Order: sequence, then structure tokens, then C-alpha cells
Amino acid sequence: MTDHLLADATVLLHAAFVVFAVAGGLLVAYWPRVAWAHLPAVVWAAWVELAGWTCPLTPLENYFRGRAGEAEYTASFIEHHLLPILYPSALTRPAQWVLGGLVLAINVAIYVVVFRRRAWQ
Repeated sequence: MTDHLLADATVLLHAAFVVFAVAGGLLVAYWPRVAWAHLPAVVWAAWVELAGWTCPLTPLENYFRGRAGEAEYTASFIEHHLLPILYPSALTRPAQWVLGGLVLAINVAIYVVVFRRRAWQ
């Protein structure tokens, strides 16, 4: 039971990291010091997608699922948990490039707005 809960907690942590990496720049508008945690998260998330790597949280989740007697999966976190929600087909390399580019583009736009707003004050 504990391993099942740890696997589920890993999924929640992974999902929270993805949300923070994609949209955490919005927090910077209110709390500028968040940028010190957010910018490395953006770089890591984009790099993982652009390089085609697997985030270390995916094997960690699979480890806990295996220990709990549950089926492990071979796909990435995005393929297994998010793509069925967001996209009807499997994750492809071009889709990973798009996702990595979106992480960067969204955050560049957010930071441009934040910096312009702070410059006007």
C-alpha cells in the first residue's frame, strides 16, 4: 500500500512540476524571487523534451509501481499521463520538439510581460 501511495505521490509531484515549468512564470509577476526556482525548472523541462530524455521521476514512479505489484509503463510521464488527455495519438519526436518549444515560448512571453511591467513601476 505504501508503494502505491508513493507512486501516486510521484505522479502528483511530476504533474505539479510540469505545471510550474509551463506556467510558473505567472508567479514571478507577484513574487519575483520565484524566478530563481522557476528558470531552472523551465530549462530542465525544455531540455528533457528537446533532448528526448526521460525525466527521472518517471522511472521512480515505475519503481514504486513495480514494488506495489502494479504494471509499470515504458512510455514517458507525458506519454502515459498527459498525452491521453491532451492528444489522441502517441508522443512523437516532433511533438516533443513542439512541447519543448511551447515551454520556452510561453515563459519568454510571461517574462517579457513581467519585466515590462516592473520597468513601468
